[in-house]
Amino acid sequence: MSCEFSPAVMTDLYEYTMLNASLKDGTANRKCIFNIFARHLPYGRRYGVVAGIGRIAEYLKDFRPKESEIGFLRDNNFISDETAKWLENYHFSGTIRAYREGETYFSQSPIVQVEGTFGECVLLETLFLSVLNYDTSVAAAASRMTSAAGGRNCVDMGGRRTEEHSAIAASRSAIIGGFTGTANIAASIKYGLNCIGTAAHAFTLVHDSEYEAFSSQVESLGVKTVLLSDTYDIDKAIETAIEIAGAELGGIRIDSGDLSSLARHVRKKLDDAGATKTTVTVTGDLDEYAIAALQSAPIDFYGVGTRLVTGSGHPTSNLVYKLVEREGSDGNMYPVAKKSAGKATVGWRKRPMRCFADENKPAEGSRGGLRANAEIILCGSEQTLNTPDPKTDLLANANIPDDILHGELRDLYVTVVDRGEIDESFIGHDALFRARDVRAQSLETLPIRALSLTDGEDALPVYVQNMQDMQ
Repeated sequence: MSCEFSPAVMTDLYEYTMLNASLKDGTANRKCIFNIFARHLPYGRRYGVVAGIGRIAEYLKDFRPKESEIGFLRDNNFISDETAKWLENYHFSGTIRAYREGETYFSQSPIVQVEGTFGECVLLETLFLSVLNYDTSVAAAASRMTSAAGGRNCVDMGGRRTEEHSAIAASRSAIIGGFTGTANIAASIKYGLNCIGTAAHAFTLVHDSEYEAFSSQVESLGVKTVLLSDTYDIDKAIETAIEIAGAELGGIRIDSGDLSSLARHVRKKLDDAGATKTTVTVTGDLDEYAIAALQSAPIDFYGVGTRLVTGSGHPTSNLVYKLVEREGSDGNMYPVAKKSAGKATVGWRKRPMRCFADENKPAEGSRGGLRANAEIILCGSEQTLNTPDPKTDLLANANIPDDILHGELRDLYVTVVDRGEIDESFIGHDALFRARDVRAQSLETLPIRALSLTDGEDALPVYVQNMQDMQ
């Protein structure tokens, strides 16, 4: 989607003032490692869902300020002429590793690791956080909704409840979370999504009668269309719909009232009329809690709007972008960490791993099959973390329960950008639907408590292990 600004200025000013000062004092060229993580999951969440990696990869392709934007920064004395010249040739030449898009994550999970010079990396902070905070929030909300739906379809109808570009991003994240379609045309075109929608109440109201409105819609879209039933009287609407379209009518949508009892009532009327294959769609301020309450009702589709695109009460995932390792003046790499109360960070680069229970000892709350039972975040120097199999060292030295370590350990990072080269496989339709599958597979490995809609501990415990202490 085109934008009048380059991605490089969809950011905060202090990224550029830091760049300017660090270029002047020489620290801009120091090698650095940044981690993106959430200190805690939003209230009520047992897991998060990684989303937005593909959008970040796409933005990076054009991440360079335009001449006019550099001029703005220079003319307002935010940057020097030397910094302006540096920006003219900006290209991220570092490496980005991340959890696979669609993977579940937890408190402290370092879902993205950015490696490069300070000057290159610092400019990425705000854009990366704005993308990931929104996309992960929507994907997590969508995942909770599809779990609550119990295999029935959820579709995105939230475009009118958010900013126009966010609507496209929300549609993408909803698919990762398990949604099966969107009402947003732009998202459908961009990502090849199933596009849904037929008519609103205004279409019925503009006609002289509901009969004329339904007749017009069926003539235009065919008998498989979905007719909106609650503009006037639902009973009369169902009778009219069957009279016009017959038993082959595609579907009925209910947008108001007691959705559970109305769905049962409508289902019976349709079945009595022989329209047993006609679907029932409900819409109207739905979220995961409302969907869960409707599980026993004969509903085929849930159309979700406001609560989807606002993260169902959590429009951000509270992700942060923190420097954890940097090059010193002697050329060696050193860990750095904040000590701030309530905001302390853990130094060194990370190697996150998911632990799976020994097949002979299923994890507590197992739903059958291979079960994740913990996440371990290894911290240390590049040389220390590159050991092919850290399990031996962990078993001998780590303060982690042995029953966790005796199972299988899997690395979570994949390389999205390798020394400036963007892996295009993370961008586009195929990448999006792979992410949807990753989310489903990852959620299936979590303990049953992950599906709870009540507040509680993360679905998996997270252990942070400093490998340098074990040398």
